[in-house]
Amino acid sequence: MSHVMSIDPSPDATRLRRQRAALGGPRRDLSLLDADWLNRELADASPEALVAWAADRFGDGLVVSTSFGIQSAATLHLVTRARPDVPVVWVDTGYLPAETYRFAEELTRRLDLNLHVAQAELSPARMEALHGRLWESDDVADLDRYDRLRKVEPMQRALRELGASAWISGIRAEQTAQREKLPRIDRQRERWKISPILHWTTRQVHEYLKAHGLPLHPLFEQGYATVGDAHSSRAMSADDSHERDTRFGGRKQECGLHLNDAEATSLESSGL
Repeated sequence: MSHVMSIDPSPDATRLRRQRAALGGPRRDLSLLDADWLNRELADASPEALVAWAADRFGDGLVVSTSFGIQSAATLHLVTRARPDVPVVWVDTGYLPAETYRFAEELTRRLDLNLHVAQAELSPARMEALHGRLWESDDVADLDRYDRLRKVEPMQRALRELGASAWISGIRAEQTAQREKLPRIDRQRERWKISPILHWTTRQVHEYLKAHGLPLHPLFEQGYATVGDAHSSRAMSADDSHERDTRFGGRKQECGLHLNDAEATSLESSGL
């Protein structure tokens, strides 16, 4: 009488299967991707190579986000060179500076962006009637509520509607203490997140813009190092120790879009 033994896959076979899922092979193997392994394997990949990998790996499930901020042209150019038709998600809070709206029009035409505008379900007027001018509050909980209503919820809704399995962001480690801790490839909520220029300095971004003849946001010429909503952004001053001091009076650094899963869960459970 013969006996058929069930043999578990060898460690080598498992590793090979993960490598094929990570670096090539059918996109249906996304469940095999491992963030730690990917970050080690692609540690030396240039931003261009990382974007090319993401475009191949995630296909139609890939999107890129933008704020049309000071240096946004760099990431938009980098990604659309590899994938010209990639969906570009822009969260329009309804409170952006006029310069930002004009800059968005300029870059959309110039780079022929496949733009998707995400907006809150509450209009600015309705939000103010129901909740007040939240950005004027000294209570960080009110600022968190504002960000949740006008930024986080619209972004998450846009990602769902686009069927995104991964999104590329232009965040950089030197921007905030929280971003210093992030890897270039990560899981955020149920999606993959790729930050190809995470380790670029401001100087490197400006060199890229100059090399490709790309514009900075017009408010850069007025002393802005970063820009968000008109009501809570200002130019840098001699008293500022960091560019994020110019946002929300320095009372908070993150808007909620780039928090890891644990931090995002904490924000959402705060009643927002």
